[in-house]
Amino acid sequence: MVCLGNICRSPLAEEILKSKVDSDKVYVDSAGTGHWHAGEAPDPRSFEIAKKHNLDISYQRARQFQPEDFDTFDIIYVMDNSNKDDVLSMAKTEEHRKKVRLILDEIFPGENVDVPDPYYGGSTGFENVFTMLDEACENIARNL
Repeated sequence: MVCLGNICRSPLAEEILKSKVDSDKVYVDSAGTGHWHAGEAPDPRSFEIAKKHNLDISYQRARQFQPEDFDTFDIIYVMDNSNKDDVLSMAKTEEHRKKVRLILDEIFPGENVDVPDPYYGGSTGFENVFTMLDEACENIARNL
């Protein structure tokens, strides 16, 4: 799960998917394309919306996406087209490129819909993002 800073959308996506899959069979992680939040906890608004839905993201710490992640993960879900471009720019092979997917393609196939970045919005934006990610992760879990 990849977003810009790894403090808003991707921590939520990580924990939502973790809550829907068998952790013995599926490894889920998140990262950001940017480095400026590395080591920080998720945004307090992400923490609150996760808590409201009985999920705990308090243990998570932001990290930057690395080219080695292409070898570690089978699928790399990005939150928006800008993140997709950034991640694809690090891909060294066609195999790597094929791993990168927009997460909302899981509910809007082929429509290139972005998960809006709620960072500069209020709590309503975080609730809307949670709802989108929950639906997408439900489809991902069902298809795994």
